[in-house]
Amino acid sequence: MSALHIKKGSNKHSAYNLRPTFSDVQEAHTITVLVENEPGVLARVIGLFSGRGYNIDSLTVAEVDHEGHLSRITIVTTGTPQVIEQIKAQLGRIVSVRDVRDLTAEGSSVERELALMKVNGQGEKRVEALRLADIFRANVVDSTLESFIFQLTGSPEKIDAFADLMRPLGLVQVARTGVAALSRGNT
Repeated sequence: MSALHIKKGSNKHSAYNLRPTFSDVQEAHTITVLVENEPGVLARVIGLFSGRGYNIDSLTVAEVDHEGHLSRITIVTTGTPQVIEQIKAQLGRIVSVRDVRDLTAEGSSVERELALMKVNGQGEKRVEALRLADIFRANVVDSTLESFIFQLTGSPEKIDAFADLMRPLGLVQVARTGVAALSRGNT
């Protein structure tokens, strides 16, 4: 008689996984959607989110293949694992969608964002803002006697950290592009 090979999560009476498959833990996911570049595609994708009450934390769209008329939509959203799977499945059913990829689930990816930040300041605050900008590798793209506009590229966390440090120094406006992302490696 051979030994029973019981999977983790099952018991000696059942070979099925008896662990609950649902979770209420909210996770942020970066999803890329390759779509045909035609009128109304973005509205259909966004309509899917708004119609079901899903939130979009970041959204970027750009044409990536002019000859093939393809655009890439990069969406950062938060939800339970079940909600994320449902979003991916529903995106895949939209006619103009060619490919849906969850970069968070697939492994390592590179995510970057561009931000412009206007900081008012004079005297010591002005000097401190320039010092911090140098540390964060932010570029001064505009300067007046009363303010700077910094350009910063990096991960969303880096941009958040820079903004947090600039607030007490006179941060007055922020413009962010949203996340652009690609998976690392051969895929």
